Amino acid sequence: MTISQTPRPRRPLTLRDVSEASGVSEMTVSRVLRQSGDVSEKTRARVLEAAKRLGYVPNKIAGGLASQRVNLVGVIIPSLSNLVFPEVLSGINEVLEDTPLQPVVGVSRYDPPHEEKVLFEMLSWRPSGVIIAGLEHSEATRAMLRAADIPVVEIMDLDGEPVDSVVGISHRRAGAEMARAIAVAGYRRIGFLGTKMPMDHRARKRFEGFTGALARAGIEVADHEFYSGGSGLAKGREMTRAILERSPDLDFLYYSNDMIAAGGLLYCLEKGIDIPGTLGLAGFNGIELLDGLPLRPATMDIRRREIGRKAAQIIADCVQKGVSGLGERIALVPRLDPGDTLRPRPHDT
Repeated sequence: MTISQTPRPRRPLTLRDVSEASGVSEMTVSRVLRQSGDVSEKTRARVLEAAKRLGYVPNKIAGGLASQRVNLVGVIIPSLSNLVFPEVLSGINEVLEDTPLQPVVGVSRYDPPHEEKVLFEMLSWRPSGVIIAGLEHSEATRAMLRAADIPVVEIMDLDGEPVDSVVGISHRRAGAEMARAIAVAGYRRIGFLGTKMPMDHRARKRFEGFTGALARAGIEVADHEFYSGGSGLAKGREMTRAILERSPDLDFLYYSNDMIAAGGLLYCLEKGIDIPGTLGLAGFNGIELLDGLPLRPATMDIRRREIGRKAAQIIADCVQKGVSGLGERIALVPRLDPGDTLRPRPHDT
């Protein structure tokens, strides 16, 4: 006859369990697990070995209730499908992985009310800092960022007033630099293809810088094609077909990002258009994924990984110093890559 035993009720492991297993006080265990205070390496190793053996995971939320902060960094970006932002996240992670801080990502979808919701939920966990894309936010979002009393780094854009620190490029300057390169290369009938811009503020600023620099060179944008929704090769092909059927005399196409530029390039090559002789084209962002195309589209490298790294370093420095912000402004200079689709300037030939 088999006698079944009533299983012993399970309970959460505590600091006392680790203390008893490692033979040190609960205070010492707490110091080791919080990475604070003076503890010998021998004792630290013994505590960590005991915790690992027991399967003990520190309750970060409970710890945060006492300190009002947990070792999380909220990162809010507008999209995960846009190839720009995974590179930014890689830069952030490269820096934070050498610290106790852990990034947690939220997606705002270029939608201010949704950004508010994502930020509210993140701040309710009392993170140690926030990295958020862009400078344009709703008043509610800006109020939450200001009241959070934690380091805030806005990224990707310099054309505006940050809440605290900011890391990025001037999109107006980037658009203007591309326009000057196009004008100097001798192109005069310019078409613009890009996203509808009410909520894509960085694309709008590039367009403003682009058209302003063209105007100073005595050139106007001859035609444009706008779209909404995700960027992709199919969208670029569709837009390029539409604008060239409408304005076949265009001699340059400027796209608001590299993915639609790549789709446009493939369309033009299929139609036998001479690139860059008859028609030049350029995108934006410097996406390495497109290096395998028959021709490399001209583009602007905005140094995405470096933006992520510098933003994360500001947060890490603030946490280490115990300050709620540094008010830093880090301006990176975008790099123009003419690729194979922008003819050389006359004196370069």
